[in-house]
Amino acid sequence: MGNLIMSPALPPLNWFRAFEASARNLSFTAAGEEIGMTQSAVSQQVKSLEMRLGVPLFERKARGLALTDHGRRLLPQVDAALGTLSAATGTFFTNKPKDLLTISASISVIEWVIAPLLPDFTTAHPEIAVRFIGSVWPDEFSRTAADIEIRFGSRKQAGPEAKLLGSDKLIALKSPSLEGSIEDLPLIEAVGISSGWKHRDDGNETAGRTPALFVDSYGLALQLAMHGNGICLVHELLAGHPLQRGLIEKIGKNKVTANESYFLSDKANSPSSKAFSKWIISSASDLLQATVN
Repeated sequence: MGNLIMSPALPPLNWFRAFEASARNLSFTAAGEEIGMTQSAVSQQVKSLEMRLGVPLFERKARGLALTDHGRRLLPQVDAALGTLSAATGTFFTNKPKDLLTISASISVIEWVIAPLLPDFTTAHPEIAVRFIGSVWPDEFSRTAADIEIRFGSRKQAGPEAKLLGSDKLIALKSPSLEGSIEDLPLIEAVGISSGWKHRDDGNETAGRTPALFVDSYGLALQLAMHGNGICLVHELLAGHPLQRGLIEKIGKNKVTANESYFLSDKANSPSSKAFSKWIISSASDLLQATVN
């Protein structure tokens, strides 16, 4: 048998998404806003694609971008390929219910806020079918046309129309079965955020201490604390239900004002999306009562 000729590895799909959005907007900034990425991230992904292909796709000009001949040749093919992928995935939803509400939300919010309370909503609105899409990073929200988005991030990232869900405060929590004080129990830190243990002012209780456990979400930090692994510092919105159930307890009195929080955006502005938005905002307000001393 003859030697097999291996084709070069296909560049990541995100590179093509960044290129297509940039070519359509002729702006890395506008492309980033559309697909939920920073301008620098879009620029870097396009640059990576250019390096992989070995040709420039854009001319960088003072007032924006211009496609090169290589870019003009590539764009129709990328556009057609993305369209094919969109059509292919769309065939899976041909039999969806007429009133299907799609909610793209932070996984922590789905697990700790929505799931325990959802029976109340479905009982009150049996005519609405709900589809959840768990998301973490900003660009993941742009991959689906969700009716409602519940993002974790800053107010600027969420947009002026987004509504703060619950509060913007962090509280310290531990398992009721875990003996010890805030001065000596292990600290659990959620990474990828700009507020944490170093911003908590408890005198000398946590000053200079280094967290012992690091996780990538508040939800996972709460899960570890609930099972007795240490003290977590998480959004009080997530703590409402486990506090009510006695699964977790507060430790210390001070709170931290978070730079990132959970924000709700109603993209559909439909009767079903309005009903869910009203319900979850009211439910979040009720949950916060469990965090009051």
